[in-house]
Amino acid sequence: MEFLLKQNEESLWLPVPPADFSIPREISTDTFDVEGFGEISFIGKRKLQTISINSFFPSEAYYFCQYTDFPEPYACVNLISNWQDSGIPIRLIISETGINMECSIERFEYGEKDGTGDVDFQLDLKEYRRINTAEKVVGTFGYSYDKVSINDADKIINTTRPVTKLVPKTYTVRYGDTLFSIAKKFTGSIMNYKAIADKNNIKNMDKIYVGQVLNL
Repeated sequence: MEFLLKQNEESLWLPVPPADFSIPREISTDTFDVEGFGEISFIGKRKLQTISINSFFPSEAYYFCQYTDFPEPYACVNLISNWQDSGIPIRLIISETGINMECSIERFEYGEKDGTGDVDFQLDLKEYRRINTAEKVVGTFGYSYDKVSINDADKIINTTRPVTKLVPKTYTVRYGDTLFSIAKKFTGSIMNYKAIADKNNIKNMDKIYVGQVLNL
């Protein structure tokens, strides 16, 4: 198994790959306490993946090195340090695994321990996720947002421009509707269910019926 780090035209094959590694896959979940229902949860999108690489840059060509014409230890250190300072993501490729992803260098620690000239290091990487420019997002209170992508961070700009879609003043309940789904559909957030309930003098959140006209 080989580990390749790459930024633009510069690349570095690790002479000694780590003995082990792990990449957690997690998703974002939100929980809310809803009156009449208790705690409910919503499954969100996948979180950014992280990986920590622990190995060393050898000062000589040991028998276990994967290749022999590797840079000097501190040449490797300087290369990674420059990548980290550049503000540009690097690419991590791990052969035989299918892992090929852009990453930011979150932390780079290095040093010597045993007088051999080998440089031990720990490299903490986080997946870098790009976003399509000018992607429109509708916010909770009926405003549109321009989601843009820049090299060093993802930024959301509030244009304070109302969406062109008009929200009706009333809605007739259909089969399968709940106050939560109605709030989500017309306000963008289920947490506005209580405002709709108050506006229509609804005391029991479970008691809406087909054909009922709700004021929005």
